[in-house]
Amino acid sequence: MALTRDAVVDAAVDLLGEVGLEGLSLRRLARELGVSAPTLYWHVADKRTLLDHVADRLLADQWRAPGPAEGQPWWEWLHARAMAQYRALVAHRDAALVVAGNRPTEESMPAVESTLGVLVVAGGLSHRDAFWTLLSIGHFVIGSALEYHAEHDRARAGTPPAHGGHDPTTHPHLAALAAELGGASGEAHEDVVRHGLDLMIAGLRARRG
Repeated sequence: MALTRDAVVDAAVDLLGEVGLEGLSLRRLARELGVSAPTLYWHVADKRTLLDHVADRLLADQWRAPGPAEGQPWWEWLHARAMAQYRALVAHRDAALVVAGNRPTEESMPAVESTLGVLVVAGGLSHRDAFWTLLSIGHFVIGSALEYHAEHDRARAGTPPAHGGHDPTTHPHLAALAAELGGASGEAHEDVVRHGLDLMIAGLRARRG
């Protein structure tokens, strides 16, 4: 069976999960596929191009997501879309590192066009502000996913959370914070992301209004 770009990208996603971004190379990917490295260049020009396609694949559900449902405010749709991106990035090893700096592929351009159109038509933003909004939220989501993985790496290493063990006599606010937060968890981290998106989108709506 002839090798296809979809098969190359599928194999790259699987290899990323096994060895991480640092271990993902065209040479190793070719070995996994049982082909020569030059064969891959018929499908991806270089590693950066490969990573752009991997990023699209990791966020495939997001790119396929329709615009706002009937009667759904555009800002609620934007919030839900950003949360879906965050969950996709924390679900895959090194996904945030892959998506950071990627450029949409030609196949994803219709979804980019549609997303931009929602903010322009329904949100009343200029094309520039709509684009900058998507970039700003995307950067926030990617950074949040990186923090999530960093915290889990610390937890696996046995490092205690930064907000625990404070003496209420000398650090009353930090001690109160620790009591409110309880144990660190993925759910708590997602609450922080949701809170940040609330602030960003509320600020966007206030500025627009």
